[in-house]
Amino acid sequence: MKEFFLNVTRYPRYLVAFGLGVANSVLEPLVARTRNPVTAVALIGAAISGLLSLGLVLRAMVSPAPLA
Repeated sequence: MKEFFLNVTRYPRYLVAFGLGVANSVLEPLVARTRNPVTAVALIGAAISGLLSLGLVLRAMVSPAPLA
């Protein structure tokens, strides 16, 4: 039983390491492209647009349906 709990305690560390690895592999090429000002503005605009879209979709999913 001790081995089971030892194994279960490893999962959060694995999840954090996996998340950081994915974030690193996604953000590293994007940061390299920010040297060109036009590309940097486009990336910032895309990030803002994506966050705004995500927020609107989540708000539509959570709020109750309007009474038509």
